Amino acid sequence: IIGLELRGPIKMSTVFRRRCQFLFAATSRYRLSSETVASRHSRSYLRRILLSGGLLTACGGVAYFFSLERRKRRKFLVTLQGAKRFLRSLLVGMTISVDYWWSLWRLAEDSSEYQQSIMKCHERSADRIVNAALQNGGLYIKLGQGLASFNHILPEIFIMKLKVLQDKALERRYQEIEEIFQLEFSRSPEEVFQEFNRQPIAAASLAQVHRAVTHDGKQVAVKVQYIDLQDRFSGDIFVLHLLMKLVSFMHSKFKLAWVLDELRDTLAQELDFENEARNAERCRRELKHLGYVAVPNIHWDKTTKRVLTADFIEGCKVNDAVRLQEQGFDIAEVCRKYIECMAEQVFVTGFVHADPHPGNVLIRAKRGTKHEVEVVLLDHGLYMHVKPRDRTELCRLWKSIILKDEDGMKRHSLNLGVEEYFFFAQMLVQRPILRSGGTLKFLTKTTLTKQDVDEIRRAIQDHMDVVVLILRKLPSSMLLVFRNMNQVRAVNKELGTPVDRYIVMARRAIGGVLDEGSGTGWLRHLRISFERFKFDCRLRYSSLKLWLTVKYLRLLTFLGRAPVDINNFFDQS
Repeated sequence: IIGLELRGPIKMSTVFRRRCQFLFAATSRYRLSSETVASRHSRSYLRRILLSGGLLTACGGVAYFFSLERRKRRKFLVTLQGAKRFLRSLLVGMTISVDYWWSLWRLAEDSSEYQQSIMKCHERSADRIVNAALQNGGLYIKLGQGLASFNHILPEIFIMKLKVLQDKALERRYQEIEEIFQLEFSRSPEEVFQEFNRQPIAAASLAQVHRAVTHDGKQVAVKVQYIDLQDRFSGDIFVLHLLMKLVSFMHSKFKLAWVLDELRDTLAQELDFENEARNAERCRRELKHLGYVAVPNIHWDKTTKRVLTADFIEGCKVNDAVRLQEQGFDIAEVCRKYIECMAEQVFVTGFVHADPHPGNVLIRAKRGTKHEVEVVLLDHGLYMHVKPRDRTELCRLWKSIILKDEDGMKRHSLNLGVEEYFFFAQMLVQRPILRSGGTLKFLTKTTLTKQDVDEIRRAIQDHMDVVVLILRKLPSSMLLVFRNMNQVRAVNKELGTPVDRYIVMARRAIGGVLDEGSGTGWLRHLRISFERFKFDCRLRYSSLKLWLTVKYLRLLTFLGRAPVDINNFFDQS
């Protein structure tokens, strides 16, 4: 104290302050270290509680899952997988969009680099779509099959990749097949049939097909529905509806979510194989008069709502031109008969096969002949009933388009509920229809040029809102009629367009117009034949008039008296 006093008050306060700071720091460190230890103990305790709760919840969930009966357990898994399918589809869509944007960024459209980049993008996008559809299965494969028929709009690489979805979906384990048979027949496949090939010969969107032999020795095809299909149907519809809502949010013109609402009940009927069997028998009855359409006979004692057994029929795919020619078939006859039987359903019977893709249509030689074409129709699950009034108006509209009767096009389009008749007619025939000098020019040439394809694409892109508006105004049955006609057009194109499908279909449409109130028997056939004769005469007269005009102008050109713009006329002709 004496020493501190001798140093004076200032030095004393400094020393005292330093000692106080030291004591305060030591006390603070002790207090902080105590709080840190307490905090760490608290967090560790909380983690143990959360981990224990999570483990207990997981164990409880697993115990609950295995306590459920088999069907409820499968439905629970389907619900979880539905979320996975949604996320997969969303990821694929976003990846494709970003891939195109990044790969084509700052590239000029007329440059070779742009063309190379976009071709690679097309291939990658097609692979992603196919893989996603195969992994998701069900309705996703059916949508992919529908995309494969747009070979006049989509790039060729897309069509080549998507073809695999027609009959090469992912196969299921044989254990599922046995389980379905136990549920439907209370027996195994080997007990129901004398022989049953465990390896499927085809796998599609809803089922896979096995070859078998009945106990009386008949070769049959057994179509077995995927075991989880009925459980996941509603979920898939909901997910696809949600995805289309997202697309319409990002692209306001593509508002197509309502299509699923319109077709939900129709798509649900496809899950009932007994209904499919009835459709097959009705199709056979209504097309019997054609003489060249075959539908496999149904084995009703081995058919239920989830298993369909029918005669096994071998044949060649309707679009496989190489195999058809190797087997000696006339490609033009194949194409004509295929178009005729589809047009008979659309324009005459009104009972329309809505899924006639190449995997469902086979060609074989008619019994007793070597090369006479017989068309085999398979997979009758998805059908659409067209009302007589709508069918008749569609017949008259098609005839008016072919004859370039604009007043008739307008009148019959209005009767179907569509005011935008000119654009509707182009949607129906899927060809440009041009106005020139007050007259219509319908491009009925057998093949589309690159300029024609580009024009169709631009029209669809620029008028997508009009397309959606027209589809919404039409009767709901017309949505699947469009699908049928597009499949017919796609097959005709793949075979090299050997016949004029517009004329072939128009001749059937004439029979559809006269089907109402025209009597039966020989009188009706006489009237139809007479009307078709008049129709052919009008077409031949138009062709003859054009031919004479071209010859006359060529003569003027030879004499040096032709108009200045004669070359443009020859190009259009």
